[in-house]
Amino acid sequence: MKEVRYFFVPDAAHQNELPADEAMHALRVLRLKGGDELFLMDGTGSFFRARVTIAATHHCYYEILEHLPQQRQWQGHVHLAAAPTKMLERIEWMLEKATEIGVDEVSFVNTKFSERRVLKTVRLEKIVVSAVKQSRKAWKPVINEMVTFRNFMETPIEGYKFIAHCYDEIPRTYLFDELKTVCQADPEASVTVFIGPEGDFSVDEVQQAIEAGYRSVHLGKSRLRTETAGLAAVMMMQLSKQNIND
Repeated sequence: MKEVRYFFVPDAAHQNELPADEAMHALRVLRLKGGDELFLMDGTGSFFRARVTIAATHHCYYEILEHLPQQRQWQGHVHLAAAPTKMLERIEWMLEKATEIGVDEVSFVNTKFSERRVLKTVRLEKIVVSAVKQSRKAWKPVINEMVTFRNFMETPIEGYKFIAHCYDEIPRTYLFDELKTVCQADPEASVTVFIGPEGDFSVDEVQQAIEAGYRSVHLGKSRLRTETAGLAAVMMMQLSKQNIND
């Protein structure tokens, strides 16, 4: 069977040329020529079957042959918030895998014990686009710029909100149990899970989050690294929603 080639083209229906990075891959790696077929994804719910019209040195033009609207694979809104790790490759790995599993939005937050205070999202966007193409996701996750803990607490977030931490002295429930209850009652629920840095949130931050409407939860008996905890949270959100949909 002939290989299906996917390219990420924002607003693909109103364009006729691949973005520069995608054109380079199409022309130099795949060596596409005029008349070759390819598939485009716009990141907002649509795939397109298209054909190369002109394959120039640095430009790849196309015409759309068929619009292929996609159905969402889960209900509601899956939002992961996390304090980025000191080693950037670990947070990049989490973001790549979370995209492949299924997430709608990712926020990065500078907390009291954060080891990384600055985060540039340009590279992260490229990693997400690659994961979107790899996993054939019709919607590209939104990647938010890094903000302070205070700003994040002051940002209105709809739906159900959870903060995962390791403090035994603060009552906690198991996140997956909470999610199953939430999704049973409201299949269209928007869910946000907030994951702390390697040193965890401070006690004050957990209390502030609870006062802001976040539910105190844990992810199980094991202590997880930030990127593992983030991925576990996304998987729990997806499993709770898929159980309801199936």
